[in-house]
Amino acid sequence: MNLDYRSVPYRILENATRIVGFLIIGAFSGGSRSVTSLAGLLLVGMVLVGIWEAAEVQAYEYRIDADTFDIYSGVVSRREREIPFDRIQNVDIAQNVVQRALGIAEVRLETAGGGGDSEARLQYVSRQEANRLQELISKRKQGDVSERDPGARNDILFELDRRELGILGVTSANVRLLGLLGGLFVIASPVAADQISPRLSILLLLGPAFAVAGLILLWIASGVQAVLRYYGFRLYRHDEELRYKRGLLQQYDGTIPLSKIQTLMIRENLLARSVGYGSLAIETAGYAPGQSDSVESAVPIAKRERVLELARTIEDIGDPEFERAPKRARTRYVARYTIIVGLLTAIAGGVHLFTDAVPLWFLTAGLWILVPPAAHLKWKNIGYTADENYIITQSGFWTRRTTIVPYYRVQTVSTAQSVFQRRRDLGTLVVDTATSGGFWGGDAVALDIDIEEAEELREQTHDRFQRSLEQRRLRLLRGERERVEPRRATSETEPDRRASPAE
Repeated sequence: MNLDYRSVPYRILENATRIVGFLIIGAFSGGSRSVTSLAGLLLVGMVLVGIWEAAEVQAYEYRIDADTFDIYSGVVSRREREIPFDRIQNVDIAQNVVQRALGIAEVRLETAGGGGDSEARLQYVSRQEANRLQELISKRKQGDVSERDPGARNDILFELDRRELGILGVTSANVRLLGLLGGLFVIASPVAADQISPRLSILLLLGPAFAVAGLILLWIASGVQAVLRYYGFRLYRHDEELRYKRGLLQQYDGTIPLSKIQTLMIRENLLARSVGYGSLAIETAGYAPGQSDSVESAVPIAKRERVLELARTIEDIGDPEFERAPKRARTRYVARYTIIVGLLTAIAGGVHLFTDAVPLWFLTAGLWILVPPAAHLKWKNIGYTADENYIITQSGFWTRRTTIVPYYRVQTVSTAQSVFQRRRDLGTLVVDTATSGGFWGGDAVALDIDIEEAEELREQTHDRFQRSLEQRRLRLLRGERERVEPRRATSETEPDRRASPAE
């Protein structure tokens, strides 16, 4: 099977900016040229690109065998790839506005250990073919050679309504980044004002006003981006997969295989947490939240109770109660933040010494008044809980992350101690899974717990990992036996339909 020929004009459009760029370079390097000659060059370039793209579409073939998805590509140099179905983690469909108008879509095949890049991208097939491939690959991963009707009914788990979409837009800003940028702008403005022409000094001294205006614009931009990204979000269950649809300008249809889930993560930034909202993200092997545009939250925004309820439909986590770090960990945070305030005060003093631009540099030391509440909030938002099936950790103030790890998904478990932790008999437990982590990090981390408790928890996690693997293996064997026996019984009771010699 080949790509859709309607993708040729879109491919030409994708290369139009490069063609125009070459023309601009040619116009400046080759002296004056008439508009007619430039238009002729543009036409020739478009024709050549069109011929090449048509050849690539013709040369690109894909086939579905019993166990692999095979791809043959290349006009001059041929390339052949075989992707086993059991390696495919996710099958995503992407469409922008122009692609929807042309009736084409991009199909992305993600595999374990892909490092965030798609193993294969079919650019582009018809929307109907994209849906068919998504269904067929999903079935083949489960060992089913039949084709399911793409229009069959699914169990809807979550739909994002307009109110929740608005809350998502308001709370999607990175509060830590906004605060950092605002602080830098306010501090840097007086220094810059002293070094620049006096005519600009008044404008630069209005740093706080400019900072507020800039942060508001950044906030609005991030909110609009979130609304466009998650417009029409819907999560539903489809056989042994979770599937989602979302997006206004760029639409995505993605898959999350339940059997490949490594961890669940509940994220609550400061703004969302203040109104009782959070999000649920799912991590599969080599495919983690925040890693690429194709990685999705299972629930972008919802009431915390609703987020927990949806998490329980995937993993039976109950109602977790966290054990907090010992109070001596809070003393450690006071010391850490005091050192930071001291460094800031020293930097401000140094700037004043060499530029005389920060006359009230010593007021920076007044930031210490924020140290005790900051240390308390840091301590209050870390903790862990462990039962027979899961280990769950929590950390972060600006964005609190609750990471849920089934024991059978554990790859490694370790404890670590820094120099400062050793002074207070504290340690950190790290539970690693097969996720690729990315910016958000895929590990479950129990911060600053008693070192003896951390060592005991490490041994306990290892033992429960071994036990859960054995229990899971027995369940899988039992399930396979239950699937095989009915087929065997049916084949034994069927009459022998082979023709006899008399017939």
